[in-house]
Amino acid sequence: MTTTASTVAALTPAEEVIAAVDRVIDAHLQATAERMAETSPVTSELIEPIRTFSAKGKRVRALIAWWGYELAGGTDAAASGIAQTAAGVEMLHAAALIHDDIIDASETRRGQPAVHTAFRAMHRDRSWSGDAKLFGDGAAIIAGDLCLSLSEELFSASALAASATAEAVRRHDDFRRDVMVGQYLDIRLQAAPVTGAELLPRAEEVLTYKSAKYSVEQPLLLGAALAGAGPELLEALSDFGLPLGRAFQLRDDELGVFGDPALTGKPAGDDLRQGKKTVLIGLTLAALADGDAQAAEQASWLMRRLGQPDLSLEELQQMNDLIRSCGALQQFEAEIDAQLDATHRGLDALAAHGIGDAARQQLAQYALMLTRRSA
Repeated sequence: MTTTASTVAALTPAEEVIAAVDRVIDAHLQATAERMAETSPVTSELIEPIRTFSAKGKRVRALIAWWGYELAGGTDAAASGIAQTAAGVEMLHAAALIHDDIIDASETRRGQPAVHTAFRAMHRDRSWSGDAKLFGDGAAIIAGDLCLSLSEELFSASALAASATAEAVRRHDDFRRDVMVGQYLDIRLQAAPVTGAELLPRAEEVLTYKSAKYSVEQPLLLGAALAGAGPELLEALSDFGLPLGRAFQLRDDELGVFGDPALTGKPAGDDLRQGKKTVLIGLTLAALADGDAQAAEQASWLMRRLGQPDLSLEELQQMNDLIRSCGALQQFEAEIDAQLDATHRGLDALAAHGIGDAARQQLAQYALMLTRRSA
C-alpha cells in the first residue's frame, strides 16, 4: 500500500542521524571482525582498513535516505530499522569509493592514504614477496567487495527490508546498479577518443548516472519508497533530489580543479592530473571552439596534456588560467546556480505533499551546504 506524507513537520536533525548511522556501522563492523577472526586471525588486516575508512565521510547518502523515509511519513526510526538501511547505503558508498580510487589511481582519500595505498605500504613494510602494487590493488578490490556484502547484510537486517514493496525493491536495485553503469561510462569517457563537441554531452551523462542520481536522488527515493511513498510524492522528491545531486557533483568537479588540498584532502588539480573529462572541461572546449586560431591551439594543447603523468605545476596553472579566461568557470558557476534554483522549485512544490515549513527549511539549508562547500 502506498502513502503520501500527511504532515511532516520537521526532520530528525542531521547530527542525530549521522550519530545513529555511525553506531550501526561501528557495531556491524565489530561483529564482522569477530566472525572473520574465527576464520583466521589475519583477517583483521582486511577489516581494519575498512573500519578506518568508513569512520570518516559526510554521510550524504545515508542522511538523505533517512530523510526520504521521514518525508514519506515514516516514523519510529528504532523499530523500522531505517538506521540499518542508511548504514547499508553508506557501506555501498564505501565500496564505490575504494574501487574508484583504484580506477583513478588516487593515492589519497580524505587526507589519508587510499585503501589500496595502505595495502601497498603494508606489503612493503613487511618485506613480503611479489609486487606491492599488485597486492595493494587486489586487497583493496576485495575490501570493496566486502563492503558491498556488508551493505547487503545491513539492508537485509532492517525491518523495512522484510516489508519492502516491489517499488522499494526496484529503487534499491536501481541505486546499486546505476552507479556501476555510471562508473563504466566514466572510464570509457576517459579512454575513448572524443571530439570537443561530443565531450560535453558525454560528461553530462557521467555526471548524472555516476554521481547526481546516486548521491541524492536515488537514496532519497529509496528511503521514501521504503516508507510506502506513492508515485506523485516520488516524482516530487525526484524534482528536488536530481538537480541537487547535479549541483553537488558540479561543485565537486570544481573543487577537483580549484580546491585547496588542505581542505579537500586531494592534491591540487587532482582531476586535471587524472585527465578527468568533466563538464568543466567540456564547457572549456566549447568556449574555445568559438574562438580564433589561438583558441583552437589552446584547446588542442589542453586535450593533449590533460592527464599526462609528467604534467607540471606550471601546466596545471596554465590550465586553471585557461578555464577562467575563456569564461568556462563563470558558465560552470551559472550552471550550479541554475541547478540550485531548480532544487528550490522542487522544494517549494513539496509543500503540496504535506512537507511542512520546518522540514523544507532543513532541506534548503542542507542543499546550501552541499553546493556552497570548500571540501
